[in-house]
Amino acid sequence: MMLTAGHAVPLEEQIDQWRSYLRHRQAIHTVDVAELEDHLREQVAGLVDAGLATDEAFLVAVKRMGDLDSLSREFAIEHSDRLWKQLVTPSDAGEARARVRTDAIVAFCLAVVAAVLIKIPAIFGMQLDEDAEFYAHNVSLFVLPLLTGYFVWKRQLGAGTLRWLAVAFVAAGVFANVYPFDPEASTEVLTALHLPIALWLVVGVAYAGGRWGQVAGRMDFIRFSGELFIYFVLIALGGGVLTGFMALTFESIGTDIEPFFQSWLLPCGAVGAVVVASWLVEGKQSVIENMAPVLTRLFTPLFAAMLVTFLGTMLWTGRGIDIEREVLIAFDLLLVLVLALLLYSVSARDPLSPPDIFDVMQVVLVVSALLANAVALWAIAARITEFGFSPNRVAGLGVNVLLLVNLAWSAVLYIRFLRGRGSFTRLERWQTDYLPVYAGWAAIVVIVFPPLFGYN
Repeated sequence: MMLTAGHAVPLEEQIDQWRSYLRHRQAIHTVDVAELEDHLREQVAGLVDAGLATDEAFLVAVKRMGDLDSLSREFAIEHSDRLWKQLVTPSDAGEARARVRTDAIVAFCLAVVAAVLIKIPAIFGMQLDEDAEFYAHNVSLFVLPLLTGYFVWKRQLGAGTLRWLAVAFVAAGVFANVYPFDPEASTEVLTALHLPIALWLVVGVAYAGGRWGQVAGRMDFIRFSGELFIYFVLIALGGGVLTGFMALTFESIGTDIEPFFQSWLLPCGAVGAVVVASWLVEGKQSVIENMAPVLTRLFTPLFAAMLVTFLGTMLWTGRGIDIEREVLIAFDLLLVLVLALLLYSVSARDPLSPPDIFDVMQVVLVVSALLANAVALWAIAARITEFGFSPNRVAGLGVNVLLLVNLAWSAVLYIRFLRGRGSFTRLERWQTDYLPVYAGWAAIVVIVFPPLFGYN
């Protein structure tokens, strides 16, 4: 059956054409059409929930399937012209442009609101340089509720979900400001670091919409988080270049604009960039492949080689990790980065494809990180034995235990997959199911640690 240009064809009819094509070619290629169809329908459902029209979702899903399956690639190539003629009618194109404009307007308006909110405390005499503790507690509350609101509007979430999201942010605002922290208290720093982590799960619930209970929905949020980080860094680099040229330009006429940078451009631009970067990620994800998972292909072998070399050197020299706090913090950041590489590698991989050399490299990375984590735990235990418990040490111990559990079971699942005794989807489910554990630990640090350690 031919697609009729200018008229939308129902999704089931489109899938039927795709299914018929694959079955017709089964004599040449060995494929499990039913399994591929399930994967295609899951892709379409995810894209529809993300805001695409059904026709658009089918086109993008077929393209993505074509990157993973040779028959789907042939179908996409042979039918590409007719698919585009079918999907992109004048009215559809107009509606798409209107939707893009609306998304852009809403996103930029929310970015402006975030920029205004972060300056409201200045009305009451609170300055960024003099009241850094207050801003550190609350910076996530200036922008993340607005980002969540953007996804609530885009996903058209119900009133019940909206109430729970609002309760989460109100509770976060209370616990971020109610405790009487001592000057330069460790628990105050831990609150500033862990509150955004706990609230990021709230953003994820809004982003996934009704799909948060599905592995695919949570995995999409992981992809979004990585893409957002990359876009935010790119915007920050561009902003740095802009401010540098602005400073040179105004300096040429004897005007010092550094106070403007510090008081206005930096804080307002930072919170606004989070919303704008999120809009950019949303706008491009249906057009081209995500960057974050692709970058892991480059850095996974490099980090694996570095960790293997580090462990080998430690065994050769007989030296342990320096137990200084700064070293342990840097080491924990390294392990978190390794976990991020694992997450985005998992998100980029087709669960139906057989194991390859990159999967072996992933196992090497995970096992190396697991061993390095065990060494870090030993160092933290030694520091606690020598100096006793403190907020920073307990927080570091908790993070390393969480990483140890995650990496250990990930290694088991990945090795089972390599040996043909388990499916890759189990590893996906484990990683996505573990996300609330990190948010829960962050919430414990914010809520329990300050009174537990006397606000020190």
